[in-house]
Amino acid sequence: MRKLHYVLLASLVAAMVLSFGACKKAEEKGTGETAAGVTGTMQVKGSDTLLMLSQRWAEAFIEKNPDAVVQVTGGGSGVGIKALIEGTTDVANASRPIKDEEREEAKAKGVEVNEIPVAVDGVCFIVNPANPVAELSMAQLGDIYRGKIKDWGALGGSGTIMCYGRQSTSGTYDFVKEHVLNKDDYRADIQEMQGNSLLCDSVAKDEKGIAYVGFGYAAKRDDVKILAVKKDDASPAIAPTLDTVCSMEYPISRFLFNYINGKPEGVTKAFISFALSDEGQKVVEEVEYVRLPEDKLKASRAAVE
Repeated sequence: MRKLHYVLLASLVAAMVLSFGACKKAEEKGTGETAAGVTGTMQVKGSDTLLMLSQRWAEAFIEKNPDAVVQVTGGGSGVGIKALIEGTTDVANASRPIKDEEREEAKAKGVEVNEIPVAVDGVCFIVNPANPVAELSMAQLGDIYRGKIKDWGALGGSGTIMCYGRQSTSGTYDFVKEHVLNKDDYRADIQEMQGNSLLCDSVAKDEKGIAYVGFGYAAKRDDVKILAVKKDDASPAIAPTLDTVCSMEYPISRFLFNYINGKPEGVTKAFISFALSDEGQKVVEEVEYVRLPEDKLKASRAAVE
């Protein structure tokens, strides 16, 4: 049987995944190059939004480097960044920028944070297809998630709103709290879930539900409806598409990041370089995310060298 090169574990069993004593040491051990490409083992951990994309990158990378091992787990951006700080992952996936306190903790532990944008995403708000509401403003979305608006009747629908969202370790949780709720607290009765797929599944079954997920997940579903969003009452409603997310015209667009300790080496450098290559950015588009603009792509490639 062909040796298994790629390991994808559910975030609930992330603690069982092979850990490394320190990022640099983990990368150096057993790393090299052969006629078949790069060798060595690396771990990618963090954002569930980036999980699907990282899986696809890993599959394509392993095709080119069959003696390399790439282990990918989710759990949320905070989990990945914490693992980077503790030296138990080579790459931290994040759907939000690193926080000041995380950067300070990393510095105190001798970790040189290197931030590398790898793709662009839009945070989509989804409802059940049976819901007549097709668009909402940022203010209305904020009031729903603060708990000020509790019934669809105030928005053109009917019935009590069932609010779904991510767990507190999620970068998307933090992003929505900052950019949609203006740092206010989420409503007390929100149903927190771990992962975009669970959120989509819940809304698909709940005619009164609303949730927020990454564009790459929502765009592949035909059992949920993506809402257009108005930046303010005077602005037109913009639906998230590849074009509107890339141009940042869609008001809830964001960069997705890889965080590493200093300059990458060996298999980690090769993996990130692949993600930023033309082939890697085509994978970004295949999973319905948006490739980096050329200026950002050039800067990210320079950060790896």
